[in-house]
Amino acid sequence: MGKESLPSAYIEQMKSILGGDLPAFLHSYDLPRTHGLRFNESKATAALQENVIRMFDLKPVPWCSTGYYYNESARPGKHPYHQAGLYYIQEPSAMSAVEMLDPQPGETVLDLAAAPGGKSTHIASKMRGRGLLVSNEIHPERAKILAENVERMGIANSVVTCAPPDELSRRFPEAFDRIMLDAPCSGEGMFRKDPNALAEWSPAMVDLCAARQRDILDHAYLMLKPGGTMAYSTCTFNLSENEEMMAHFTSAYPDMELVSMKRLWPHEENGEGHFVAVLRKKDDGERTGKQKRTRKPQDKGKNKEGLAAYRDFAAWAAEELPGFVPPAGTPVLFGEALYLLPSTEPLPIDGLKVPRAGLHLAHLKKNRVEPAHALAMALAPEQAKQRLLLEADGPEAAAYLRGETLPVAADLRGWTLVTVDGLPVGWGKASGGQLKNHYPKGLRQF
Repeated sequence: MGKESLPSAYIEQMKSILGGDLPAFLHSYDLPRTHGLRFNESKATAALQENVIRMFDLKPVPWCSTGYYYNESARPGKHPYHQAGLYYIQEPSAMSAVEMLDPQPGETVLDLAAAPGGKSTHIASKMRGRGLLVSNEIHPERAKILAENVERMGIANSVVTCAPPDELSRRFPEAFDRIMLDAPCSGEGMFRKDPNALAEWSPAMVDLCAARQRDILDHAYLMLKPGGTMAYSTCTFNLSENEEMMAHFTSAYPDMELVSMKRLWPHEENGEGHFVAVLRKKDDGERTGKQKRTRKPQDKGKNKEGLAAYRDFAAWAAEELPGFVPPAGTPVLFGEALYLLPSTEPLPIDGLKVPRAGLHLAHLKKNRVEPAHALAMALAPEQAKQRLLLEADGPEAAAYLRGETLPVAADLRGWTLVTVDGLPVGWGKASGGQLKNHYPKGLRQF
């Protein structure tokens, strides 16, 4: 697209904000959009990272130490490393938000509007598998995509929920050390990337988004611990959804102090643009809106079933995964699906839609254990007794990702972890010189 497609009302809005910088800003719409990827710190060894940088001719993103630009022709999303969760494809400006939030290992963190997963996977990468991450998305189909991305990146300490903010705030009062709110917005920074964002834009839509953001912020406030930190971000440029929103919020809640604000403009930086504000909730004095609530405990019957199923899984893992040390958590059973909830304390999730209740360990089927794809993605290769080592540029890796059966040594039998250049990509089951493919059908590349 070019600047000639922009609505006149939008141009007038940006003129009032940018003044003499408007021509440079408008010129950015005549330039190609930017593309970026961010390495997964739990999987990216120095050697693998150097190989990818060289392979795709990556250039560093200044505000994110694990972020890099790539040319669209490189297509890293089609490479087996992407399926292995080595990196996440993410617009470079958007990487600034989690860098400013600065989550730490061991904390309890909420990503309140998390789909498709860029910021959640970034948070998890920084948490290094320690602590609890609740990744929420109100729209079911988008929540499913979020859960798939969390799984692909091998994240074990995230619970994916699908709930409106008011439902969460009732269940999680003052529960989170940090909250990431990448607010639903009018998407002015998406115009180069998504023609639909341009077609849907109007001043009325900006007002509608601002009203929705005020409501979501109210519930985010209720869930933030005293002394906790929140990052509010948008991919839009107007003042109503950014600086004015922060002024309204800190006025409504005087115990919320604005720590910093940052704008990335497409005519000043190599990116589509982003706004980030970091706020801190004071931990002393009266706090507007503070309410005492009691968390609803988990259903103990479900925990009892989970513990019984976990014993069967543990017996299987002792044989098949001799190097696997499961993270601390609570086993929970949903039908045949066994999850390890990443908390030893009760979580108030009963009655919520939970697309992913932590690490999916296995399906328990009539006295047999079928390991889950998520478990494969969360393992280190040396933790599995049997491994099939494939090379990323070899035909076998491509065949596996298409769902094909592979030839293997005749003496290889049972569950086998399939890896690509040392990165797990899924399971196969060996018998009679063949590996039956258990790569999920919905992920197969044709």
